[in-house]
Amino acid sequence: MSYARVLCVGLVGMTGHLVEVEADLAPGLPGVAISGLPDTALHEARDRVRAAVVNSGQRWPNRRITLNLLPATLPKFGSAFDLAIAVALLGGSGELPLAPLDGVVILGELGLDGTVRPVRGVLPMVAAAAKAGVQRVIVPTGNAAEAAVVPGLRVRGVDNLHRLVGFVRDGDPLIEPPTGAPPPVDGGPDLAEVAGQWLGRRALEIAAAGGHHLALIGPPGAGKTMLAERLPSILPELDDDDALEVTALHSIAGLLPAGGGLLRRPPFQAPHHSASAPSIVGGGAGLARPGAVSLAHRGVLFLDEAPEFSKAALEALRQPLENGRVLLARSRGGAEYPARAQLVIAANPCPCANPAGDDRCECPPLARRRYLGRLSGPLLDRIDLQVRLPPVRAAELMESAAIESSTVVAARVAAARTAAAIRWATSGHRLNAEIPGPHLRRSPWRLPARDTAELRSRLDAGSLSARGFDRVIRLAWTIADLDGRARPDRGDVAEAIQLRTGEGT
Repeated sequence: MSYARVLCVGLVGMTGHLVEVEADLAPGLPGVAISGLPDTALHEARDRVRAAVVNSGQRWPNRRITLNLLPATLPKFGSAFDLAIAVALLGGSGELPLAPLDGVVILGELGLDGTVRPVRGVLPMVAAAAKAGVQRVIVPTGNAAEAAVVPGLRVRGVDNLHRLVGFVRDGDPLIEPPTGAPPPVDGGPDLAEVAGQWLGRRALEIAAAGGHHLALIGPPGAGKTMLAERLPSILPELDDDDALEVTALHSIAGLLPAGGGLLRRPPFQAPHHSASAPSIVGGGAGLARPGAVSLAHRGVLFLDEAPEFSKAALEALRQPLENGRVLLARSRGGAEYPARAQLVIAANPCPCANPAGDDRCECPPLARRRYLGRLSGPLLDRIDLQVRLPPVRAAELMESAAIESSTVVAARVAAARTAAAIRWATSGHRLNAEIPGPHLRRSPWRLPARDTAELRSRLDAGSLSARGFDRVIRLAWTIADLDGRARPDRGDVAEAIQLRTGEGT
């Protein structure tokens, strides 16, 4: 037999496509040609596969070898095709009977000694295979636990090419995925560790309950970073659909923790202020990889010292904040990643950042305006809560009274989210921050004119944009949910305006 075919999966963004790896062995000058839009890593597979086959005790066919990856119009990236190529070559040379691998997807990178190494993106690849009707997959042992979370699939692991050859020839067993429960995940820092800052704690709770973006502005030591780092601790655990999506993103980025399993805790990403725009929204040569905003999907993206970030990095966030997705266009095709993260930014009010606050600021007014002016108006307009934190006083720092823990606050957040999910169930949304503005301005959700009089006055005066108008209404609904009321009242709207504009904070 001089022809063989096995199944693999190619990944473009988060979308997996079933790929047929064909091998044709013909008389002629020995050599290997690969077609089907392979990238550099795939072109180099010919050398890896040859060394792995020989070092696994198999005979390398000295013939003219043509490898084709179907569909040929789909770009192929990465080294996950190595194992499938090796099996197809051995099948085409007559060394292996491929009947046991009929309808089986094979994934894995080969080392020169024949070991099968883990690859990125196995979870979305295996999920795509299951969606295409595949029932059996063979993956590297390091990816077996990750692949096993996809229901309806029989997953087996392999640690070297020799083991896979023994399975095909003699029926030797492959490695079962681990069945033990994944190790417990640390809940992270607790909100009880934050001294004082009742306004910051209130804003954090509202942001968590409604999925709102948050800006914390205050002097050094006011607790901005402490508050932001504790936001994930009061967010509910991810449900199955969100956990699968978040885990797939981290799989593509190669950031899954050892042991596999779904990520249930909302992710937290805090890139350094020197981060580039591609590292924030995604990019890279060849296949565009997810950036920090996508890795924070259904979690928190925290930008500490936000004015120190480059203008390009900050402005690149405007579209993801609006529609919750990132589309990275490339000449060889685009990649789309979800990016529905809560943005939290922290900033000092001025360059001198005097710990005593505005009372002892040494910066001239122009310097203060220029510093916070690095955060553009269109970006700030997309941030629902903009809170100014005062310096922490000694009495607050040394207070011995019990402070609410993350567990207590998380219970209120969960109750508020449940109320919002029930209310918006018919619209297909779960969080107040996701509700379209026109939906809130129509019956039966439109608030009475007496409750929105100040809000409409600010809109007419130009001190609030139409986007800001809608975001204040969303905040008011979240405040009402936290207080256990069916609809917002005038007081809720007034508090939402204060939290939105930073006035009186």
